[in-house]
Amino acid sequence: MSFDSPADHDGWQSKTQRKQEMQALQALGEKIIALSDAERARLPLSDEMLAAVEETGRIRSHEGRRRHMQYVGKVMRREDTAAIQAAFDEFEQEKLQRDHAFHRLEKWRERLIEQGDEAVEAFIVEFPDVDRQALRQLIRNAQRERAQDKPPTSSRKLFKLIRDTAAL
Repeated sequence: MSFDSPADHDGWQSKTQRKQEMQALQALGEKIIALSDAERARLPLSDEMLAAVEETGRIRSHEGRRRHMQYVGKVMRREDTAAIQAAFDEFEQEKLQRDHAFHRLEKWRERLIEQGDEAVEAFIVEFPDVDRQALRQLIRNAQRERAQDKPPTSSRKLFKLIRDTAAL
């Protein structure tokens, strides 16, 4: 007697596979629920899914929420999960780009404070619209704060000036 593998039957899934698939759909539903309204609006969701997501916010009991998440998983079966995942991937790429830009600006701030006038000239070349007087004043204040172990108030203001100048 031989046992057939699941691959031998087209479309056949074990109970474990179905359960794992449902848990994955529920997890995707949780991610959708955790999004802001603006981000959620960018997802290709059906009206039924949007209603289920909105309903989640009104459920307070733990058991009620658990059952509702099962319902969300059931509704997710009819959604275009590939398109939803593509939107999540896009969100992730946007976040990575913002993080990269933020780190670049932080490096500029550190460079300006550490190197002074040499770095100011390089910054002005890259961002000619910067308020040069304010930039130099904030750098001097930030250097003074560092030397005196004071809170980095001017350093924060310098970062804000850099961010606004870079239009991020």
